[in-house]
Amino acid sequence: MKLQYDKPAFRWTEALPLGNGRIGAMHFGGVERERIGLNEDTLWSGTPSKDGNNKRALEVLPEVRKLVREGRYEEADLKSKEMMGDYSQSYLPFGDLVLTFGHGDVCRSYRRSLDLNDAVSRVEYEIGGVSYKRELFVSHPDRALVLRLEAGAPGALEVHARLDSPLRHATSSENGRLVLRGIAPEHVSPSYYDSPDPIVYGDEATSEAIRFAGVLHVSAEGGTVRADGDGLHVLGARSATFVFAAATTFNGAADAAAEAGQHLDGALAKAYAALRADHIADYQALFDRVRLDLGERISPEGMSTDERVAAYGSSDPDLVGLLFQYGRYLTIAGSRPGTQATNLQGIWNDLTRPPWSSNYTININTQMNYWPVETANLSECHEPMISLIGRVARSGSKTAEIHYGCRGWVAHHNVDLWGHSAPAGGRGAGDASWAIWPMGGVWLAQHLWEHYAFGGDAAYLRDTAYPTMKEAALFCLDFLEEDESGRLSTCPSTSPEHKFRYDGKLAGVGRASTMDMSLIWDLFTNCIESAEALGTDERFAEELRAARAKLYPLQVGRGGRLQEWFEDFEDEDPYHRHVSHLFGVYPGRQLTERDTPELFAAARRSLELRGNEGTGWSLGWKVGLWARFREGNQSYELLTNLMRLSGEGTNYSRGGLYPNLFDAHPPFQIDGNFAATSGIVEMLLQSHQNALELLPALPDAWPTGSVEGLRGRGGFEVGIRWREGRLEEADVRSLHGRVCEIAEAGELSVTADGEEVVVQRSQQGGIRFATETGRTYRIRPL
Repeated sequence: MKLQYDKPAFRWTEALPLGNGRIGAMHFGGVERERIGLNEDTLWSGTPSKDGNNKRALEVLPEVRKLVREGRYEEADLKSKEMMGDYSQSYLPFGDLVLTFGHGDVCRSYRRSLDLNDAVSRVEYEIGGVSYKRELFVSHPDRALVLRLEAGAPGALEVHARLDSPLRHATSSENGRLVLRGIAPEHVSPSYYDSPDPIVYGDEATSEAIRFAGVLHVSAEGGTVRADGDGLHVLGARSATFVFAAATTFNGAADAAAEAGQHLDGALAKAYAALRADHIADYQALFDRVRLDLGERISPEGMSTDERVAAYGSSDPDLVGLLFQYGRYLTIAGSRPGTQATNLQGIWNDLTRPPWSSNYTININTQMNYWPVETANLSECHEPMISLIGRVARSGSKTAEIHYGCRGWVAHHNVDLWGHSAPAGGRGAGDASWAIWPMGGVWLAQHLWEHYAFGGDAAYLRDTAYPTMKEAALFCLDFLEEDESGRLSTCPSTSPEHKFRYDGKLAGVGRASTMDMSLIWDLFTNCIESAEALGTDERFAEELRAARAKLYPLQVGRGGRLQEWFEDFEDEDPYHRHVSHLFGVYPGRQLTERDTPELFAAARRSLELRGNEGTGWSLGWKVGLWARFREGNQSYELLTNLMRLSGEGTNYSRGGLYPNLFDAHPPFQIDGNFAATSGIVEMLLQSHQNALELLPALPDAWPTGSVEGLRGRGGFEVGIRWREGRLEEADVRSLHGRVCEIAEAGELSVTADGEEVVVQRSQQGGIRFATETGRTYRIRPL
């Protein structure tokens, strides 16, 4: 299972991504000039002492609310600009490892590939009858990037390596190693903000900005090795192994170069074969948990991946499977315990002013990055997101007090490495439709609950998740306003990035947007269930139950659609990429056919009206949404629209894939890759209604297939096999010994180790049976 090409990469979106959660690499595969783009996940602009809050916000808040009550929404938009804080900071490129080969650039039999089975990128070609091979991987256990070069003849390898960076830096040769030291800017303006000083550095002697360093070493078989100020040079060798380590001062290291050097020393203590074997074993322990077979490959075996997408797209079931596993691969490469959460571009960015600052955009995108981690059996990879939430909660408590006079913590649509939590709008330069959205923390808190719902770790729930969720709920309790009829609503309130039309005008700020109410319902519900699971905090849980019952109700508007705002306003864009008002369907659980049939039908109508186009990540979201409506063929159509080659530039209405299968907004945003993976899971297995739903949205295009290793809430690992569109059998492994329910089941038999298991009918028409930890239960139709 691999991505493969017959020519080197020219653009970033053609290069192949590798990573260990901390170091990101983009392998271009040039013949004469090889470029490996480098990132380190803590290399951001900014400083720890900068306060992005706006101390006037609390003074302005009553004025904004008054304008909303009076229906003066456009004026409320403008007034709310006075509540905006600073823009968040930017994720930055480390630079490049550049290698120049002495054999020129004319070659034969060129191939480059990324094998998802071992997370190794390879380049192969021939020059004058001599074969050349390169292998590149980024090791998580050894905290280093490793590049192996081999020539098919003795003395044929000549290569010169150097390090470069677009940031302020200097390189030197030290003890036979090449060392790059640099400093990040104190501020980088978003690429959409036209500033005369977009990149600002501080005084190098006193600046609190992040320092960074990279250290490169090479060893060779045969020939000579030389290091100087220009780089590392290998002449007349048969093979060479480069090892690179990087570090920053973000986590408290006094000397980034010394830290990187220690990582390098650890890696160099092993031979290449051991580094490679340990990398593969570590990676496969995660990747091999899930296997997916949607049908036989219909494209030629040797076809380049970009040509394959263009010619076959979703019609090749094996290519759909590749895209699914690519999302899991990118999760493993980009998010490991102890590293930072994946941002808009994962950990792969080459621009000093990247699109939308390559930050954490938490009105959908960051959360979307982590949708597949639980369902696709990569729960450990959730840890960086959970850690980020804790950091934002700490800074967000100050923002809640300064901006709203509320308890708890709050976050808005942009977050950065430093935990920025204020409305990121350049102190009035931004637009209210995206900056004035105090529900970011509420949505983030869903991930704290989901990690428990799948994993069942009571200590984690008690010590980590519930305290942070509770503080987010306290903010909501204080922020909600009671109207004359006793209903609780939010104000100011927006539906992220989408405006409404009223009286010939456009505005974003109102009250009680459907998304706000759905997010708060979700948080309150998760807190209530947490308190019940822990057997604690009953008084607070009862307060939440009372408040949840009084939340401004979701409503059905004209045309039978679910209203996006508190009134039945007209959309600014009826095909808008955000479908925020459908959160309660997916990834939420408020709206279901069983419990809220009228609202569920209205949400379905809203999705129909939005259409089947959108940015790459929007298409991915709709895959999951249609799966929740059990419309597998519609989900498949959205996958079809996603699996098409995209051009460069920016497009808000037509997304797709780049040649390296990165998701195209466009521009590149990685969230759509993860949405595709999670959406495919939702087509095959759902568990948000406290029961396992097997094949809830199987499309006609996948009549026969199998999947192993998916996870359901409650602590179950599930494998499913189907034929001619019908369940053939399923295996459910119990991880915690809880009662298992299979939803809406027909006549099924359940066995464990060949013995019949006693089942009972549930009130919802499914079956329930007791399980034992570690046992596997086979389910077959009768």
